[in-house]
Parts: sequence; structure tokens; C-alpha cells
Amino acid sequence: MVDKIPPILDVGGILVSSDILTEYFCCDYEKCKGICCVEGSDGAPVTMEEVSYIEDALETVWPMLSASAQSVIDQQGVAYCDKDGDLVTSIVGGKDCVFTCYEGENCLCALEKVAREKAVANDPQFVKPISCALYPIREKRFSGGLVGLNYHRWAVCKDAVEKGKALHIPVYQFLKGPLIRRFGKEWYEELCEVANLFDTQKD
Repeated sequence: MVDKIPPILDVGGILVSSDILTEYFCCDYEKCKGICCVEGSDGAPVTMEEVSYIEDALETVWPMLSASAQSVIDQQGVAYCDKDGDLVTSIVGGKDCVFTCYEGENCLCALEKVAREKAVANDPQFVKPISCALYPIREKRFSGGLVGLNYHRWAVCKDAVEKGKALHIPVYQFLKGPLIRRFGKEWYEELCEVANLFDTQKD
């Protein structure tokens, strides 16, 4: 057993913050109501390929969107470049993602809702932007193609942290599906091996 885990680990050429292995997290939708879809100052980061998938799904999700969201999309499309020059989903009123829909008090992703009900994009694995699926992990790209993964702490996710602790679910285990979707099964298995090596499971 290694006494102390380094703050940054190289896992298959990806830089991984050790917090992803040591911190607990499990979304608690009953308490948070999906508030991450309607809080923040920018949209969710997307790739040009994802924008294509979203545009393919637009006709299907359109009736689920608010009139304000439809107006924003009509004016600027499904995505825009934020102040840092990153491509992100369009937002309403400076915070709400245009693809937010509601069921009672719960905020849902219209893209995810329809993707789980039927194929809406030319990628059968596409459910919603990978940046959304990976949260609270945030991906950062460096020069030379280097990729880093950080654990993002956000006050609105305090219930997810508490639930994760109660269930003893580390961040990397909670996000098994999205991590495999993004980096592949072999890479995820290597991540698990690293986690086991450092004995990160807490009592």
C-alpha cells in the first residue's frame, strides 16, 4: 500500500486529479431537482461533432423547450463561443441551458430524455454532451493534445457529496459509464487499478 497518493496521476497518458479517486459523489435528484441545468454563467462545453448531433435532435426536442429557449436558438443556434472562446450550449437569461425541460419541480435535459426514449442522433451512444455526463469531472485540454481531468466542487452539489459519502461511491465509480464512453473500457480499467493501488476506498 502506498502511504500517500500524489495530487496528480498519469493514467494512460491522461492527467487525473487524485480527488477523482478519493472524493465521494452520487447525484441526489430528489433533493437537487437537477439544478445544475439552470445554474451557472455559461452553457455546457460541446464539440463541433456534438453540435451536429444536437442539431439532428433539435426537431425532436423542440416541443419540449420553452418559448424563451426556442427564441435563443432561433437567434444564435444551439451553441455559442463563451468569453474564453470555448464552444458551449446556448443559454437563456444568462444561466439556463436552452435544453432544460421540466417535470414538476425537476429540471431535466431534453436531449437526454428523448435519447433514452428513441434514437435521435447519428451516434447511438450520444445522450447529452459528454461534459454534462462527466460532471463533476471537468476535462481540460493543454497544448500538445494533453488532457487533464479535475474534480469540480460546486455548492449546488452538496447533496450529491453527502449521498456519495453515505453510499461510499467515489467520483470515478459514479461516473463509470461516461468515463468509458469518453476514454474507453481499457482506460477505465487502468484507472480502477490505480485506485486500488492507492487503496482509496475510505471506511
